[in-house]
Amino acid sequence: MLHNLDHIKIGIVSCSDRASMGVYEDKGLPALKDWLIQAIKNPITFEARLIPDEQAIISQALIELVDAGCSLVLTTGGTGPSLRDVTVDATLAVAHKEMPGFGEQMRQISLQFVPTAILSRQTAVIRDKALIINLPGQPKAIAETLGGLPSDNGKPLVPGIFAAVPYCVDLIGGPYIETVASVCKAFRPKSAIKA
Repeated sequence: MLHNLDHIKIGIVSCSDRASMGVYEDKGLPALKDWLIQAIKNPITFEARLIPDEQAIISQALIELVDAGCSLVLTTGGTGPSLRDVTVDATLAVAHKEMPGFGEQMRQISLQFVPTAILSRQTAVIRDKALIINLPGQPKAIAETLGGLPSDNGKPLVPGIFAAVPYCVDLIGGPYIETVASVCKAFRPKSAIKA
């Protein structure tokens, strides 16, 4: 007997001074939404924010999204070393727990392409019952870090971070997220898998 899929609420945040002012079109939010719709079987409600690279504004948006019931919040942009890159600082400021393994894995994926991946400060944190992840700003890099890098034999060359997201959300009391295996196969211990 199949169980009903939990409805999930996901916050997506693009941090960009110029895109938030309309200087150019934001590509981060559509890239996040497209990937998540392909990867997740559950019904999803998205809460989207396009905001400037201002630490206080980013922190406030993250708090509001978690308070509004988002069990997962993904940000894009503002993870580098430049003075305007404050997304990570804003995220750490609202964190209850740090989850550094996500950032380590994102850098491993990006290092397959560019040596400057070590300049990225991407991380993930837990606030209340929500997982907040800082992703890179480029749509291609968003898809690669979430889904991983496929090899010729179909097994991931480097696993994407999203394989660990559903179980992490389980552990912090969030909804049961099911993925489309061809896009990203979620990993859970056998004891945590719903029939």
